[in-house]
Amino acid sequence: MEIAALIIAVLLISVVLLQSGKAESASQIIQGGNSDLFANRKERGFELFITRLTYVLGFSFFVLCLIISI
Repeated sequence: MEIAALIIAVLLISVVLLQSGKAESASQIIQGGNSDLFANRKERGFELFITRLTYVLGFSFFVLCLIISI
């Protein structure tokens, strides 16, 4: 079980690092620049796949950690 948790943790870290920065324009708000931070952006293609994979890996890591702790 611990090995599975370790593998999921490494996969989760790598998938999170692959995601595009959604808060890149947050610094522009502080500096007063023009920003599309709150604009509705639809994720498509690879970005949508990475987001869904992050949700699945995060949920499975959470459940696996709960199972290990019992």
